Amino acid sequence: MKSVLKIVPGACLAFALVLGAVPATAQQPAAPSAASIAAAREILTLKNASAMYANAVPGMVEKVKATLIGQNLNYQKDLNELAPIVAKQLAGREQEIGDGMVGVYAGEFTEQELKDLVAFYKSPLGQKLITNEPKAINLSMQVMNAWAQNFSEVVASAFRAEMKKRGKEM
Repeated sequence: MKSVLKIVPGACLAFALVLGAVPATAQQPAAPSAASIAAAREILTLKNASAMYANAVPGMVEKVKATLIGQNLNYQKDLNELAPIVAKQLAGREQEIGDGMVGVYAGEFTEQELKDLVAFYKSPLGQKLITNEPKAINLSMQVMNAWAQNFSEVVASAFRAEMKKRGKEM
């Protein structure tokens, strides 16, 4: 037992030395190039990604206002009056979401891949994808929801059948 305890600290030291020898570039990814960022921004513009978060500021203002009203019913009138003022003060902050999305794309794809994606989205098929993808996603969600609703009944029936085997009706 004592020999194992002597080996483990040595192994930990060796492991720590190996980790310390790893170059810093392997530990942290390089920042995306300006060209990658520009291409990522163009992709998101082509895909009209800003439509996803266009109402983020007013939506968040309303959500926080509702929470504050729930906590402070006496201030409902004031909070309702202040909501448009706060929304106006914070207008434009939704662009922070867009900038974050650009960073995600620029970090997940190489510069060449981003340029290829720009070319694709500008192609007729890419334009068709941009136009039809929201409908395809919506229809896919409907399929998934219908499946989940139907399958939940299958699962519930299986539970009822197993409970019945145990002499318990559900």
